Amino acid sequence: MAIIKPFRAIRPKKELAKDVASRPYDVLNSEEAKLEAQGNPYSFLHVTKSEIDLPGVTDIHTAVVYNKAKSNLQEMIAKGWLFQESKACYYIYAQKMWGKTQYGIVGCAAVEDYLNNIIKKHELTRPDKEEDRKEHIRVTNVNAEPVFFAYPDNKELDGIVARYTANAAEYDFTLSDGVGHQLWVINNDADIARIEEIFRKDIPFTYVADGHHRTAAAAHVGEERKEKNANHTGKEEYNYFMAVHFPASQLTIIDYNRVIQDLNGLSETEFIEKLKKSFTVEDKGTTEYKPAKLHNFSMYLGGRWYSLTPNAGLYDDNHPIECLDVTILSNLVLTPILDIVDLRKSTRIDFVGGIRGLGELKKRVDSGEMVAAFALYPVSMKQLIDIADTGNIMPPKTTWFEPKLRSGLFVHDLE
Repeated sequence: MAIIKPFRAIRPKKELAKDVASRPYDVLNSEEAKLEAQGNPYSFLHVTKSEIDLPGVTDIHTAVVYNKAKSNLQEMIAKGWLFQESKACYYIYAQKMWGKTQYGIVGCAAVEDYLNNIIKKHELTRPDKEEDRKEHIRVTNVNAEPVFFAYPDNKELDGIVARYTANAAEYDFTLSDGVGHQLWVINNDADIARIEEIFRKDIPFTYVADGHHRTAAAAHVGEERKEKNANHTGKEEYNYFMAVHFPASQLTIIDYNRVIQDLNGLSETEFIEKLKKSFTVEDKGTTEYKPAKLHNFSMYLGGRWYSLTPNAGLYDDNHPIECLDVTILSNLVLTPILDIVDLRKSTRIDFVGGIRGLGELKKRVDSGEMVAAFALYPVSMKQLIDIADTGNIMPPKTTWFEPKLRSGLFVHDLE
């Protein structure tokens, strides 16, 4: 069963929460982060993307960048922009987007649960990205950003959340992207104890929805500190890391699309003829076409949109991986026709989150940067959980969750 514990969050003063809140480190590059934080000294990007305060730094994985993150965090605390809670609490973090609200319980997950697969994963991590987050934790001595977990729905937890959210929120703001953010503090001892007990007795597993690299990094730094501490007891803060736990039914996965640099020497006509051997291909003209259902693909090529539907018998709906549209696209198009085999290493393919819309796919093809784009129907939470439960791993760039958690609203101190 899952371990979850309260913690003394470092968080913004109420009146600064909106200014501190920032997008996660991995959804924008250094240039975008610098522009987004421009004129805003409170932005938590000064901690998560500290290279924005170091002109001329080209390698963001150097000691000077991590040390700047640490000093920026310390400065934000020293100036009183951030403060540490006087007691260990849970928090409720709500996000409202597209008329739908999801309510997450913010608490610390256990390194032990990660190592024992109580926290289930569905993606592989890249060593370089994992090491980057490990070093950020080592130097700053905090979990600066939460990871995004799902858990099986539980009525009693829903009831506790509903009781708190019936009252005024500690933070309540809407950002320029239209997403609303609210936070409540759970500081009642009985409620704190009961939440921990429900997870321990009734929640068999939790699932990494978003943040596999941050999760792995936090767990491995916890292991490192355990090995170095001759007086280790298991109660130290480094045995835990910060996560927002959402009921699985409340989460939304949107499409994660692909853009292709070349057609592997084929003309557009030759490429379409090869597609027709495995797909029903329909020319949809110049109007944007979005996949209508599972196992239906949208393709943009040569200024036109196409519907692609794979022929029956070419995929296995009874297999958790083979039934995924990302797998079908790889098996029928990317590998056999375009010779794109390793999605993690190939420089001929790129990935575009569905939040950017079909217009971004069209833009990248029309600019000449790419030659074709494929839009996919979103994966479901059921598919994700089935894959995690069976010990399988999703292909790269399969899931894109929205809305993204905002960083800076709560930080976990490892001391």
